[in-house]
Amino acid sequence: MSKFVVNTHGRLQEWIADSKGYFTDEGLDYELTQHSLLTKEAEEKFKADAAKAANSVPDNLNGAYQTYEKGREASISCACHWTVNMAASNSHGKLWGEAYSVSPCGIFVPESSTIRKPEQLAGVNVHVGFQSGSHYTTIQALEPFMKFDEIKLKFGGGPSDRVDQLLSGLAPAATVFGMQYYIMEQLGFRKILDSTFMIASLIPPGVEVEDVRKYFRALKRAQADIDRMHQAYTHFYSNELPPRHAKLVDVRRFGPGERIVFEPYNRDMYETTRHWVEERHIFPPEKVGAGAYEQAVACAV
Repeated sequence: MSKFVVNTHGRLQEWIADSKGYFTDEGLDYELTQHSLLTKEAEEKFKADAAKAANSVPDNLNGAYQTYEKGREASISCACHWTVNMAASNSHGKLWGEAYSVSPCGIFVPESSTIRKPEQLAGVNVHVGFQSGSHYTTIQALEPFMKFDEIKLKFGGGPSDRVDQLLSGLAPAATVFGMQYYIMEQLGFRKILDSTFMIASLIPPGVEVEDVRKYFRALKRAQADIDRMHQAYTHFYSNELPPRHAKLVDVRRFGPGERIVFEPYNRDMYETTRHWVEERHIFPPEKVGAGAYEQAVACAV
């Protein structure tokens, strides 16, 4: 039997479950894998790309959904629930139906910005990730404050890219979540608006349901540890931050971050989310899957 491969996701739960033996207690034969953004090569690439960017940010159309189209090498991985919903409906895996999570998220501007309220973001480039959580949640957050055609998005890349763009002054505004939210908050950037950031898990074909349940039972114990006293575990954030960002902040001051909710991702969540995405034409028609709830969700309820 092959190992259960877990992508870490910039949060604390997997690191706690690993360090405290919760996965092992559940009998899960596993390994943790991290993204490639933390390597020395990634730091060198950042420097080279930053030099090329100079005074502009090219559109980056490689977002969370595209990673599922290519296929992630993991037994379970996470992304915003909008993307996982669309990926599952298009047969790129199954959305795990027995839990989801929520993360702090917001739209930030530099401290020197004249923007003080959401209405002032009309027509302003808000940097987000393409077909990634920040894309959907920015629209969702700004719709109560302005017309849809006044919402202006710039596809700036991943969360760390958007931190770089705020720090360098290339982004007049950007949406960030989790660790990056805490970075911008600690460095004095101004939060204009809180936004919803709900996260779901996707499992590829062939993964045993019981292994997924073992994984989540371990994370449930880790979540209880965080709820009791997250300060004991914030050092794990350092495992997830690129070195250039880690040296700017004190992770001891970070909050608990993403919180796993051990409740069903039910039919109403699935259907209303999918319809919301379709109504805003975020995906072309040929990329909108036809998978019904029962086909797209593992352990549907």
